[in-house]
Amino acid sequence: MKELTKAEEQVMQILWDVERGFVKDLLAKMDSPKPAYNTVSTIVRILEKKGFVDHQAYGKSHEYFPIISKDAYRRFSINNLLSGYFSGSFSNLASFFAKDGKLDLTELERVLEEVKEVSGVSR
Repeated sequence: MKELTKAEEQVMQILWDVERGFVKDLLAKMDSPKPAYNTVSTIVRILEKKGFVDHQAYGKSHEYFPIISKDAYRRFSINNLLSGYFSGSFSNLASFFAKDGKLDLTELERVLEEVKEVSGVSR
């Protein structure tokens, strides 16, 4: 899987939300100032080449839909973040946010409880 640019990720976020759409539908969901129709069309075609999107043709119109799930890309992105900046360690990531004041002890305990629930570990 390849990393997405900011513009590509913006289009993917919309596609993940709407599940299927034409370029005009994607444009309608974008904040102002909206990019040009041709810009969004180009981004969608790039996403298709990267393997994130496929389409169904209706004559000359194309309806696009994601073929990579949001969860799959989220895992990929987080793994890249962890390996690139935190030596692959979630504890290094948590420590970074704690030192930066973005994560307090209560939130960290809540994260640990959720991890225990998911993994089936009990106290």
